[in-house]
Amino acid sequence: MDTITRAPLGGISRQAVQAPVRIKYCLYARKSTESEERQVLSIDSQIKEMLQLADREGLEVVEMKRESHSAKETGKRPVFNEIVDELRAGKYNGILTWAPDRISRNAGDLGKIVDLMDAGALMEIRTYGQSFKNNPNEKFLLMILGSQAKLENDNRGVNVKRGLRTRCEMGLRPGVAPVGYNNEKHADKKCHAIVDPARAPIVKQMFEKVANEKWSGRRIHQWLKFELNFKSRGNKNMTLSSVYVVLQNHFYYGMFEYPVNSGNWYEGRHQPLITKELFDKTQEQLKRDRIVRSDIKEFAFTKLMVCGLCGSGISADEKFKKLKDGTSNRYVYYGCTRARDKSCKGGYVREEALIEQMVKVMDKVDFNKMAMRDKFEAEVERMRKFQRAFTGGDDAKPRKDIDLCDYAKYLLKEGSVTEKRELLLCIKSKLVLTRSELKLEN
Repeated sequence: MDTITRAPLGGISRQAVQAPVRIKYCLYARKSTESEERQVLSIDSQIKEMLQLADREGLEVVEMKRESHSAKETGKRPVFNEIVDELRAGKYNGILTWAPDRISRNAGDLGKIVDLMDAGALMEIRTYGQSFKNNPNEKFLLMILGSQAKLENDNRGVNVKRGLRTRCEMGLRPGVAPVGYNNEKHADKKCHAIVDPARAPIVKQMFEKVANEKWSGRRIHQWLKFELNFKSRGNKNMTLSSVYVVLQNHFYYGMFEYPVNSGNWYEGRHQPLITKELFDKTQEQLKRDRIVRSDIKEFAFTKLMVCGLCGSGISADEKFKKLKDGTSNRYVYYGCTRARDKSCKGGYVREEALIEQMVKVMDKVDFNKMAMRDKFEAEVERMRKFQRAFTGGDDAKPRKDIDLCDYAKYLLKEGSVTEKRELLLCIKSKLVLTRSELKLEN
């Protein structure tokens, strides 16, 4: 073992004596991110082998740590970072691990280890077949082996990207096939997408209804969920966002981009479900649908109230009812999100009924304590001036003066979404909705 020179106590003799440095090891086992077949040993196997080595050679193991984070990026392993800190603190001065690549596969972490050896905080790194101590030759070999591990990682990434690019050039899109297709299960046909006979006709109808019948994405979602009870491959209902993902996916007419937003387009070998013309027509309708949705998707009173039964927030949802003349009415309902209690029986209330209750609540609000009092007073004065200018200042008929409470009620009934939200955000008391009834709590 390495030795250090230490002077005897009391200054009795100037002659230096040699005392062996006691090395205390931290056993560090890290699982590779590769598959079980390709990695050298699992964590448990590493620990078993290294403990047997420590027992044979009389090594003192004072700490044992395990980790499954990748060593490709610097500073991303919390357990490794703990080891570095504890080495600096002197808790131990050696590392026992299966191989050098368990410690690091990047230059940054490797540099930290070498710096610790240079500072004397790390006396030895012991692996199953090698030992690296604080001397130039062994540190140089350690850096070579660590750099070799990084080179293997870099080459592996290059090879994977090249393989994916080759598949794309063959017309095979990597990854899970979209709804309406299935992945070929044979290993020699990896990335092949075949038509799903059960779901493909429904996907084609989705495009046709949007392009030809002017259906919105939201209506498609309701049609799939309530009329067809359509399920994805995972036996789940499609969400509204996944409906739009399908309707905007070029894969269905035979083209795909990989990676996404890379600008690299390929012609697929799979069987298209729709034509390019139908896809383009669908996108035009979706643009118009997006403009309409931007106007109606805002809800005035979300995140401003809590459920009186479970304390969860209050969210909103909209429903559409088709009328006989072909038009439809939109209804907005507010209810408990059930974030804290999935079985909460908070119920729902229509927005019109909720506004009526809010108007009554305004009578209990102390407007003198509201943060927007100055702004409200300015708006009220502006309305008074408009009233005088419009009706004439010498009107003999008595007019009801406008106060802050009346103005707040007016905003709740006729104001914009932004004005309604600003009004309620300035109320210091808590708005509580319990079984469709709104109350103000201090």
